[in-house]
Amino acid sequence: MSSEILSSLLSNVWSIFLIVLFFGGSIFVHELGHFLAARRRGMKVSRFSIGFGPAIWSHTGKDGVEYRLNWLPLGGYVALPQLADLSGLEGEVDPDAAKLPPISYSTKIIVFAAGAFFNVIFAFLLSSVLWVVGQPVVEEEQTTKVGFVHPTIDLPNGKVVDGPAYRAGLVSGDTILTVDGKTVKTLNDIGQLVVLGSGRNAEGKPSVEIEFDHNGEHKRATLTPELVGAEEYREIGIEPAAKVTIAGVQPGLPAEAAGLKFRDVITHIDGQPVGYVGFISDYLKANGGKPVKLTYLRDDKSAEVTLAPTKVKDPETKTDVYRLGVQLKGALTLKTIRTPPWEQVWDKAVWTWRTLQSVLSPNSNIGLSKMSGPVGIADKVHQFAQVDFRLLLWFVIFINVNLAIFNLLPIPVLDGGHMAFATIAKLRGRDLPINVVATIQSVFVVLLLSMMAYVTIFGDLPRMARESRESKAAAQTRDAAAEQQKKDKPAEPAKP
Repeated sequence: MSSEILSSLLSNVWSIFLIVLFFGGSIFVHELGHFLAARRRGMKVSRFSIGFGPAIWSHTGKDGVEYRLNWLPLGGYVALPQLADLSGLEGEVDPDAAKLPPISYSTKIIVFAAGAFFNVIFAFLLSSVLWVVGQPVVEEEQTTKVGFVHPTIDLPNGKVVDGPAYRAGLVSGDTILTVDGKTVKTLNDIGQLVVLGSGRNAEGKPSVEIEFDHNGEHKRATLTPELVGAEEYREIGIEPAAKVTIAGVQPGLPAEAAGLKFRDVITHIDGQPVGYVGFISDYLKANGGKPVKLTYLRDDKSAEVTLAPTKVKDPETKTDVYRLGVQLKGALTLKTIRTPPWEQVWDKAVWTWRTLQSVLSPNSNIGLSKMSGPVGIADKVHQFAQVDFRLLLWFVIFINVNLAIFNLLPIPVLDGGHMAFATIAKLRGRDLPINVVATIQSVFVVLLLSMMAYVTIFGDLPRMARESRESKAAAQTRDAAAEQQKKDKPAEPAKP
């Protein structure tokens, strides 16, 4: 027990270290861009700060700059009194700011843009590392060919409806070409475009346009996605084909009597390919108690068996369901790909922009509660660190591209807002009144912090709690399957 506690402690310490290194490091890189650009352009720097609020650590260097690490790790800033009034953030930073010489418009734009530029450079460097070591992906998702089409989809309210892709006539083997006019390269692209979609039909329901190839024939279809899961994301009901393997055989039920065993691979039921774990239960639900013919692989040899499902009482829904008596698990194939760094950065920039468009669209189903704040980002860093360091690299690259684009938005307090103020001043021939700028800055500081609080309270924390419950449930299922495996494993012959 003590070794398990120690292992857990070390794992958490390592995760905290990675959160500080990569999440804090991404903020540091951004502010370093402002700092170095300002120094290069001969500007005065009063403070270099990571985080907001009271200082954990502070030191004034020989260069006259106060270097600070603060308690609220929600960002950072470089105090440049010639560029922006930060009194709304941290009070008076430089009492002699009014005596400093004015600076050119080009210097303002260069310094404000430098933070985003450094984030992009950092993302490119990490992408170069990922290019060398390779990125793990699911092989079956690296195509736009549909593996399986769900006949039905379960809604959050408990209702079961026809799958949108199934209603539209898509079948296994169809190749999707575009989603809402955008070319797709992988099944993951398809899923993301559906989730981020903002199309609506005449009745106000979600809508998505797809083009696909069906046996060499080019077709178009308009689908009505369903809102599924706790987050109520748009879903059309397609999946990559997965290898469905028997993880356990329940005693006294048809599968045991038919001789099915642990590790048998179920390939077909009544001639229909089985490509995801829930396919058999979905099929039995529609087929009732009629006998079914299973095709399976054992030691790479194909065999068939006919079974009559048994009617049992579902312990959760308290309704009658039909079961064969097998516990199933789906297996997808992992492979390593190496994508050039410029493609990685560009791809993440495209998806960041599409996500932003979806958040701002009143017709999408993506709102602020679907976003992640500092707490959610730190949690994702922890999760990826537990799985594969290469996935963590991928996520940090995405975060840096995200930071670059977000900070260039023309919103006061952000770099893009400062650039907008500088441009307005350039066009009108004189600076904006300092009290007007300070008031706008203060208001948007409050709005930005309120948005972060909202995302954390109504998005990150409920999502983390739900994922924790699902993780515990999955662990219990794995433990049950492992216990069943022990029971099914034949006893070793006695040694002479």
